[in-house]
Amino acid sequence: MAADDTTARPAPGVPRYEVRVMGRLGPGWAAWFDGLSLTAEGDGTTVIRGPLPDQAALHGLLQKLRDLGIPLVSLHPLPADAPTEPPALPPRGGK
Repeated sequence: MAADDTTARPAPGVPRYEVRVMGRLGPGWAAWFDGLSLTAEGDGTTVIRGPLPDQAALHGLLQKLRDLGIPLVSLHPLPADAPTEPPALPPRGGK
């Protein structure tokens, strides 16, 4: 019997968001953001992505960012079929 991996996908119907902030947050910050994925982008921003079960959780995330003094760049709800992790970037040089 295959193991059921419930950590990879949120429960059906749980809204997911992508929050982009200024600056680079390392992997150690993931604990501060309740296990949401953090991805440092090449433009000097960090994308925080994952499920937030309700508006209170979304506001809690935004409050943490505010309290830490991390500037918000954008906030977007993700479609239900969007991956939790961003797609891998192709290697530089086109190979």
